[in-house]
Amino acid sequence: MKSCDLPDTQNNLDTRQIIIDRVGIKDISHPITYIDREGNKSPTVGNFTMTVTLPENVKGTHMSRFIQILNEGPCEFDSGNFGKIIEKVRDRLESETAHIILDFPFFRKKKAPSSGVESMMDYQVTLYGSLDKGVTEVMMKVVVPVTSLCPCSKSISKYGAHNQRSHITIKAKATVGKTLYLEDLIDLAETKASCELYAILKREDEKVVTERAYDNPAFVEDLVRDIAVDLNANNNIDYYRLESENFESIHNHSAYALIENQK
Repeated sequence: MKSCDLPDTQNNLDTRQIIIDRVGIKDISHPITYIDREGNKSPTVGNFTMTVTLPENVKGTHMSRFIQILNEGPCEFDSGNFGKIIEKVRDRLESETAHIILDFPFFRKKKAPSSGVESMMDYQVTLYGSLDKGVTEVMMKVVVPVTSLCPCSKSISKYGAHNQRSHITIKAKATVGKTLYLEDLIDLAETKASCELYAILKREDEKVVTERAYDNPAFVEDLVRDIAVDLNANNNIDYYRLESENFESIHNHSAYALIENQK
C-alpha cells in the first residue's frame, strides 16, 4: 500500500479549540558542524529540541518532518546563519512559529602559557532560535570554566590563598544587523578571570597559572562586574544575561552572582 493511501490522522480536525504553544521533538542527537570565528569547521554532536505552534483545529503535528530536516544535508552553523534552519522548520511544518534549542560541546585548541603544548578545551554551548510573526531571533549561551582566587583569603593569609573552579555563563543576543561570535564571549570570560583553564599543563605551566591567579584575585562580584563593563560597551550585543558560580573550596556552598541587561 502506498503512503498516500494511508489515513493521515494528525491532519484530522480537532474540536477542543485549544492552541498548543509548542509541540515537536525533544532530545534528539545529531552530528553537526560549527563554523568558528576564523571559518574553521568543527565537527561535534548536537542535542536538538524542535517545536512549532499547533493551531486549535489541527489534531497533531508531523513529527517525522523535524528529523527529515536534520537528515537532508550537512547541519552546518555559524553565529549568523542559525536562523535558516528555524525558517525551514516553520515552512516545512506549515506553522506560524518555530523554536529550536541546540546544545553542543564546542572544542577549541589552546596552547599552555609556558611550554606551548596544545590541547583541546571544551565549552558547553546552547543556541536558542525562534521565529514568530515573521521575526527571527537567535541567542547563544556558553559556559566558560575558569579559576578564581579569593581576594579576602589573600589579604588575611601569611601565605597562599584559596581558589576555586568557577563557571561563567554568558547568554547574549546580537544587535540587529551585527554578528556576535561565540569565541568573543569565551575570550572575554577567560580574560576577566583570575586565570583561564587548560586541558594539559606541564610543570612550568602550573607555575605560571598558579602565580597568575594569585596576582589577579577576584570575588564573584568582581567577575560579573568586570565582564559586564565590556558587554555594556559592545555594540554587537543588545541583550545579555551573565552569571558566575564559584564552587568554593573551603565552604560547603557556591558563591553566585548575576547581571542581566536589555540595552
